[in-house]
Amino acid sequence: MTEQLRLMAVHAHPDDESSKGAATMAKYVSEGVDVLVVTCTGGERGSILNPKLQGDKYIEEHIHEVRKKEMDEAREILGVGQEWLGFVDSGLPEGDPLPPLPEGCFALEDVDKAAGELVRKIRAFRPQVITTYDENGGYPHPDHIMTHKISMVAFEGAADTEKYPESEYGLAHQPQKLYYNQGFNRPRTEALHQAMLDRGLESPYGEWLKRWSEFERTERTLTTHIPCADFFEIRDKALIAHATQIDPDGGWFKVPMELQKEVWPTEEYELAKSLADTSLPEDDLFAGIRDNA
Repeated sequence: MTEQLRLMAVHAHPDDESSKGAATMAKYVSEGVDVLVVTCTGGERGSILNPKLQGDKYIEEHIHEVRKKEMDEAREILGVGQEWLGFVDSGLPEGDPLPPLPEGCFALEDVDKAAGELVRKIRAFRPQVITTYDENGGYPHPDHIMTHKISMVAFEGAADTEKYPESEYGLAHQPQKLYYNQGFNRPRTEALHQAMLDRGLESPYGEWLKRWSEFERTERTLTTHIPCADFFEIRDKALIAHATQIDPDGGWFKVPMELQKEVWPTEEYELAKSLADTSLPEDDLFAGIRDNA
């Protein structure tokens, strides 16, 4: 290769990088690919989801600093670079009717202006491949949906010197491929659920599948399956580093590791944009790029 392969993963909050595509990133790091996580917000409005840490006054009062430290630890475990985009967490609105989003939050930013900050990162890092969320955000959190919006604008905008002048945003660069993370897909969930039942084990996915049916969620096209079972342990270790968000005894870790590796040894993506010559299905995010790098 004459050029370094580079992968950029754009995420909404600290912990998203460890729950979506973490094993894929660790795999590519092991192969010498330069991987950069861009985290759009600091997760300041995230709830403390680990029951073991709920009620901790220090964490409640210093959640931004705590989550930053957790991100540092997860980054080291995965072996990736990580940079903050600098926006403020929007929180997850709850209630009927939903309350308005807080002033100054990420989801209320001007899309083109916010995308410009991502353009700066893309032009500086110069990735061939970017991963992000689909138009539904993976799930309808306003920051996840906003992450999708700015990623789509920035993918094109990184090469657009009229919209984003080089004098302000850096030398133009056109990424070759953009993917949506689709790790939480129905075929995987059903396969692991059935495998647990077949072995006489309690599945953590029963309620998931019930909700799936109730909401009639549209199935996504899984174009790319990355074999990365050897990196599932690293994925879980990075996820556990986000201690305020993840209970190590919770549902995330109910499926035995060996069963996961046997039944579903991949992470899935949906190819959304490609300027590279590739054929589907793929088993490499750099398919169509690697031989030409």
